[in-house]
Amino acid sequence: MDLDTRIFYYINNFARDTPWLHPVVAGYANDGVALFAILLLAGWWIARRANNPSAMTAAVWAPLGVLAAIAINQPIADYINAIRPCNALPHIVVLHCNTDGGFPSDHAMMAGAVTAGVWLVNRRLGVIAAIAALAMAWARVYVGAHYPQDVVAGLSVGAALSVTGYLLARPVLRWLVLRAKETRLRPLITAAPAEPDVVH
Repeated sequence: MDLDTRIFYYINNFARDTPWLHPVVAGYANDGVALFAILLLAGWWIARRANNPSAMTAAVWAPLGVLAAIAINQPIADYINAIRPCNALPHIVVLHCNTDGGFPSDHAMMAGAVTAGVWLVNRRLGVIAAIAALAMAWARVYVGAHYPQDVVAGLSVGAALSVTGYLLARPVLRWLVLRAKETRLRPLITAAPAEPDVVH
């Protein structure tokens, strides 16, 4: 038995011994994406209040990075078509299962991309997102939907894609943010009041 499967069994045995945790962990594993949406909104709000074009550029990119990571992950997962533990291993605790490819994990990919995106906006918020992402990865293994390597790959690739995309898109996004600041979109970009026109 390889190390990945051994770790999976260790977590699954813990799931077997903690039935009282099932509703909480399964709920987070399935619907925890809402928390990551809130983290993205929090990143935008922090950047807006900071009146920092660099932070706002990162905040604008963060959701785009998530969408890009998920879009890239789908064909990768379909091509690899790795069987999930819930479809491969008998006599395990299964709280959630799909039949599509499990490597890399979509949920972990999303969580990794969100974490990297909000980290670029605000380090403290990035730490919170990282904790939430690790909890999501663990939850996806706990419910039987993924092997540990599925979620580790998802977190890593999601974060890498988000950061790489930001570095490539930053010049254009920063220009758009600065332009939007001078339009009716200003309230979405900064909480600072517009400077009054100087009359000579």
